[in-house]
Formats: sequence, C-alpha cells, structure tokens
Amino acid sequence: MKNIKKKLALATAMTGVLGIGIATLGNNQEVLAQKEGMEKCAGIVKAGMNDCGANDHTCSGKSKVDSDPNEWIYLPEGTCKKIVGGEII
Repeated sequence: MKNIKKKLALATAMTGVLGIGIATLGNNQEVLAQKEGMEKCAGIVKAGMNDCGANDHTCSGKSKVDSDPNEWIYLPEGTCKKIVGGEII
C-alpha cells in the first residue's frame, strides 16, 4: 500500500509539472524566475529536462542523468516539498 501511495504521489506531481510546462509554453526561464510564486526544485529532473545550467553545463535541457541533485526545474511554490527527492534551492 505504501508503494502505491508513493507512485500515486509521484504521478500526481509529474502531471502538475507537465501542466506547468504546457501552461508556460513560449515562456523562457528568466520569465519563470521573475514570476512570483515559483521556486527552484532540484533532484527530481529527468535527464535532458532541466530548466537551467548546473554541473558542467550552462544550458537548459543538458542534464545527463535522472534525479541529479544539482539539476533543477521551476515549480509553483510548495510543490517541491511534496515530491520525494525534491529539494528547494
């Protein structure tokens, strides 16, 4: 039962992330960074889906591995702490 709850929580979080991506289509990272109510969330990003530079690169979409603790994406405030492995930076 505990495993099912974790999977449901992760699926719900990822659905929210996808919704944000669609809703902000056409916006760049600077716009998101300045938007009130957004936070950087590290440790939950799929490879190639990061929002900005970290590690040895300076571009979004350049992360090489899933769940790298140094790679991050923008999420609505309060969302990151609900995701297993998410760290607000």
